[in-house]
Amino acid sequence: MAAASTIRIRPAVSALPLTTSTLRKPTSIPTTRCPRPSLPRPIVSSRFNPSSSPPPRSLGPRFGFRHTDNGDDDVRHRNLLVPARSAGTEAGQAAFGFPTIVKFLHLAVSLGIILAADKLLRKAFLAASIKFPSALFGMFCVFSVLMILDSTAPSAATGFMNFFEPATLFIQRWLPLFYVPSLVVLPLAVRDVPAASGLKIFLILVGGWLASLMVAGYTAITVRRIVQTEMIPAEPMTKPSPFTAVELWAWAAIFVLSFALALVYPTALSTSAGTCLPFLLAATVLGYMIGSGLPSNVKQVFHPIICCAASADLAALAYGYLSRSGMDAVLGNYLTKVSSNPGAGDILMGFLGSVIISFAFSMFKQRKLVKRHAAEIFSSVIIAAVFSLYSTAIIGRLVGLEPILTVSILPRCITVALALSIVSFFEGANASLTAAAVVLTGLVGANFVQAVMDKLRLNDPIARGIATASSAHGLGTAALSAKEPEALPFCAIAYALTGIFGSLICSVPAVRQSLVLIAG
Repeated sequence: MAAASTIRIRPAVSALPLTTSTLRKPTSIPTTRCPRPSLPRPIVSSRFNPSSSPPPRSLGPRFGFRHTDNGDDDVRHRNLLVPARSAGTEAGQAAFGFPTIVKFLHLAVSLGIILAADKLLRKAFLAASIKFPSALFGMFCVFSVLMILDSTAPSAATGFMNFFEPATLFIQRWLPLFYVPSLVVLPLAVRDVPAASGLKIFLILVGGWLASLMVAGYTAITVRRIVQTEMIPAEPMTKPSPFTAVELWAWAAIFVLSFALALVYPTALSTSAGTCLPFLLAATVLGYMIGSGLPSNVKQVFHPIICCAASADLAALAYGYLSRSGMDAVLGNYLTKVSSNPGAGDILMGFLGSVIISFAFSMFKQRKLVKRHAAEIFSSVIIAAVFSLYSTAIIGRLVGLEPILTVSILPRCITVALALSIVSFFEGANASLTAAAVVLTGLVGANFVQAVMDKLRLNDPIARGIATASSAHGLGTAALSAKEPEALPFCAIAYALTGIFGSLICSVPAVRQSLVLIAG
């Protein structure tokens, strides 16, 4: 038998003494770094797709090691996140102002069409002696056109909406400014009103606001329980852009320069009202911008519209003192009510008709919501509008308020644009007092509507939106929309419909006669 052969196994690595350095770091294997292939520069996209496969980085993860190298691969990965520079970027930078000019022209044309339509309708209604709000007729016409286009050519309806969107956003952004003139000239409007009558009016406004809020809110809840319609998300509503520092400083410069010019040359723009117009308008706008930028807890007490009116009154007081013309004369130039010699207040109130026409776009945008919740919305709005008008006449009669003053504050829960149209139906009504009463009602609602509805347990978004708009119109709507966006669509709908139904009701001669008979 052959001798058993011995098999020797040679170690793959020569034996090394076990030292601390050996345990800490394995033997390095010399490698050579392969040069990266020269690749063409990728077209960098402005979007980075995280789901795409990342470039190969190392073999470490394959063998269970954690990759910690932050070398060239990470730099390459970060370069993918650099915003893209399209082929025409350099040309776009050279023509940076062109898109801004296009946007400005788009706004000017769309807003100009709405203003021109409002003016033409007003003239036509005056010439025909029609006692019906011309802007409300224009709103119905625009809404009808949108509905017809939507049923026949939906793309045309969308294009129509998109064309007028800059104008509607402009109106929404500056809406409180159009209410301000009535507050600015309030010292002139209430001069002939006795103090006792003023106190009665204030009590009617506060008590009437609370009563209208409860009637609208509980009506909506009752009808909602009956119909049991499930609430669905509303169409998103575009919010206007905030004010910028450039706008603030631009209006500040206009105020300083025009104020100095008016002091040096009081008839620089042919009339005193025309000369005072730039700085009074700038003071009003600056007050609104500053008030809008105040902290939310301050705005609950000092509403931006109060800051706006106070700013204009302070400017009038300062100019009246320095020019020795008196504050009353300056306020008379602020709201002249003469089309051939308008003041700053006349310019602002000239937008009220466009506000009514713009309701057509907001109603069309929420048409599905209106159709779905028609029972709750229409029943609450109609009942609230009728209750507001007749309860004001009854309470005014009970507290002994003068009949003409009672008639002047009848449309206290209706937006200013339509409230002024309503009081024009009544002989001898004080339009300035009407506008002031509407704004004061809105301020009360803007400050207390959420707390009161919480106390009354009006928790349903539909009821909260309808109750707010039916009792405090636009100012209450703006206050509620900041914290309760789910109620905003119902606010916008009820805000428009309350004024519409109030105008329709008061356009009936029998209704007007009954209100006058109750008031006095």
